[in-house]
Amino acid sequence: MESRASTAPSPGALPYYVAFSQLLGLTVVAMTGAWLGLYRGGIAWESALQFNVHPLCMVIGLIFLQGDALLVYRVFRNEAKRTTRVLHGLLHVFAFIIALVGLVAVFDYHRKKGYADLYSLHSWCGILVFALYFVQWLVGFGFFLFPGASFSLRSRYRPQHIFFGATIFLLSVGTALLGLKEALLFKLGTKYSAFEPEGVLANVLGLLLAGFGVLLLYILTRTDWKRPAQAEEQALSMDFKTLTEGDSPSPQ
Repeated sequence: MESRASTAPSPGALPYYVAFSQLLGLTVVAMTGAWLGLYRGGIAWESALQFNVHPLCMVIGLIFLQGDALLVYRVFRNEAKRTTRVLHGLLHVFAFIIALVGLVAVFDYHRKKGYADLYSLHSWCGILVFALYFVQWLVGFGFFLFPGASFSLRSRYRPQHIFFGATIFLLSVGTALLGLKEALLFKLGTKYSAFEPEGVLANVLGLLLAGFGVLLLYILTRTDWKRPAQAEEQALSMDFKTLTEGDSPSPQ
């Protein structure tokens, strides 16, 4: 029976950075709700408040939950790789479903009001991010969760999957900032420059959104915080090297 002493300890500062990221992310979600409640009337589906479902769902789904999905491999360092993959994939599924509700809400609201769709930079970026997110999940499922994918294919695709995952997350943060600015200009107009309370609150929200994105990117790019390879992963890697380079396994 394998000893638990072989498990790698978490780097000393990592838990504090992860905890701070969660505090910051929950603050972003709470402040989004406060902004919509205090200055936009709250949220509801069958009323003029249906539009407000959109920003709340996008922040919860494509910002907070997507960010947490990316952190899975930093937080769960010693669990089985497949268990970690399943959790990573499930968090992305929840994020996608919540974001889909937000997307349906804004299109349905525009249809009821007779407003045009997909004319602003925010809407173009939003559709692009949503489509990329969906494709990223499908391809990731095919390579990492579908039983038929080979170890060699997973190894070759993994760097691209990591890169596009971080890129889509940063694009999500940028798109949210565009949408926040657009919402303020539509409602406040020239009063925005007079330091209206709503504008100040939304500006703080924007800074927190940017801070959350930067903090997660820092955690994800620290090479010494990467999840260490487990024994079964090292064995698979050795087998792959043997097959591709022609080395014979050394005797035990």
